[in-house]
Amino acid sequence: MEFTTWLPIVILAIFILSSAIKILQEYERGVIFRLGRLAGVRGPGLVLIIPLIDKMVKVSLRIITMDITPQDVITKDNVSIKVNAVVYFRVVDPAKAIVSVENYIYATSQLAQTTLRSVCGEAELDELLAHREKVNTKIQSILDRMTEPWGIKISAVEVKHIDLPEEMRRAMARQAEAERERRAKITLAEAELQASQKLKEAADTLAKNPITVQLRFLQTVSELATEKTATLILPIPIELLGFLKLPIQDLLKQEKQPEALQKPQEQTTQQG
Repeated sequence: MEFTTWLPIVILAIFILSSAIKILQEYERGVIFRLGRLAGVRGPGLVLIIPLIDKMVKVSLRIITMDITPQDVITKDNVSIKVNAVVYFRVVDPAKAIVSVENYIYATSQLAQTTLRSVCGEAELDELLAHREKVNTKIQSILDRMTEPWGIKISAVEVKHIDLPEEMRRAMARQAEAERERRAKITLAEAELQASQKLKEAADTLAKNPITVQLRFLQTVSELATEKTATLILPIPIELLGFLKLPIQDLLKQEKQPEALQKPQEQTTQQG
């Protein structure tokens, strides 16, 4: 009989103790409401509350990674694109996060979507592609300012992917190809200019001593002769003709002398 009498009391005591004792992790905080009014923030560790009077709502202080779904955006230069991003945020004031907004995660998600559309719509496509860090910083500053009353801190915002229409991709590819061709032509022209300047300097140096031209010619021939599969046609330098000029003149004079000797003999014969 005594055990039967004390059993409900023991069960009630266990229920009260289990309801009064709460254990919070290091990254958790408990927002206490006493009879519907905010009584403060507790934790971490062992927390005691009054059963049936106090109500505790757990809030995590860890950074939350939230993926923003792709948003249809029309940029400032009237290009239709799809943009998605990721937002990193955490709760810095648990009381405000519970009291000020009904669902702070959903509210932050909707706010991030609208902010992403508005910021990307105010920028041109080239700015979104080339200066993405600037867009990220602008979105983060706007979200941080608007979520501060909710006790939320925006740690970072990163635009992950910008989906372009196929026509725009082809146009950008043609533009990039034309830009590369322009740079290639400019580089080639600059190389030709530098080469011509160096050739002029080399020609001026070789002109000071004509024998250097011969040496350079022979060096080029020796380099070409190493290729056994190549056919080498050796031109005669014009300078060599100067050395052959005198021997040719001597031969021509020798041919003319017999003719001159034969003419007097013929005249003597006729007279006789």
